[in-house]
Amino acid sequence: MKFLDQAKIFLKSGKGGNGCVAFRREKYIEYGGPNGGDGGRGGNITFVADRNLNTLIDFRFKQHFKAEAGTDGKGRDRTGSNGTSLIIRVPVGTEILDDSKENVLSDLTSPGQEVTLLKGGNGGWGNARFKSSTNQAPTNANLGHPSEEMWVWLRLKLIADIGLIGLPNAGKSTLLSVFTQARPKIGNYPFTTLHPNLGVISLGDKEMVMADIPGLIKGAHKGIGLGTKFLGHIERCSVLLHLIDGTKDNLVDDYFVIRRELQKYGAGLENKLEFIVINKADAMNDEEVNFKVQKFRDEGIDKLLVFSSISGKGRDALLKKLFDLVENKKSKITKELGGGHQVEAKWKP
Repeated sequence: MKFLDQAKIFLKSGKGGNGCVAFRREKYIEYGGPNGGDGGRGGNITFVADRNLNTLIDFRFKQHFKAEAGTDGKGRDRTGSNGTSLIIRVPVGTEILDDSKENVLSDLTSPGQEVTLLKGGNGGWGNARFKSSTNQAPTNANLGHPSEEMWVWLRLKLIADIGLIGLPNAGKSTLLSVFTQARPKIGNYPFTTLHPNLGVISLGDKEMVMADIPGLIKGAHKGIGLGTKFLGHIERCSVLLHLIDGTKDNLVDDYFVIRRELQKYGAGLENKLEFIVINKADAMNDEEVNFKVQKFRDEGIDKLLVFSSISGKGRDALLKKLFDLVENKKSKITKELGGGHQVEAKWKP
């Protein structure tokens, strides 16, 4: 299924039914009173977070959603039927924004969470409601209340335990395919990944979700490259796995490029628990590995791991540390565990 993380849709709740003007007309009853019924209430527009959905692709083919209107009241004090409410199912992690994309109307972060965004109009009163001691035969009734309508944006932010970040072609998709059953597109060129991919990592009876987003470049916080379109997907991740191409010459510079982009983007990304991995160890000898690890230690970053998706070097150690970090995060323990650390890098934006 194709991934889609943004969609614009039109919503319209149901109009309330009109009240009825009617009078009792029976044999031998000369002065039958008013018996017009009320109109039915219009249907609501309700969103529900569905754990079985992971993309907004369905909204590409249908953009207009309208709830059913209430029916009009009838004689003999019969109230019109209420309009059927419309339930729209979206993936967990979906934000609902107004047409300007500036205001978040609702954020569905838990499976089964519901929010009624638009309410249907109330039904109008029939003429039986207006009978009084001074007006025994009212001939007026209310119209049903109008419906509500609006354009909204749906924006999906993936909810994952581990968020993969790094420059293009750092090996993120390959790592995801090694640890999970996900089969993202893999190629030896930048921006092979054009949309986020999710995979489930298992360790014994434990599981966690890993998200791979397209590579970031300098200026990503401004939307350069694939930039802000996908940075939002790691806002909800518990831990960031920062993957660095070990075959490059200036690994530390590459690392700080991403750190600056996270800080400038905001949303707390720069403060998330991060784990650094030097990838493609199979293409380096021990001397090169030690030299590049020392470069990070010179910056005060001495807890990282050397890894190779091809040879499997460091695989088991990385897997264990990731589970440790996620469990540590979930239990709200902030001290270091298994090599993770809060970044306190020596740089200024």
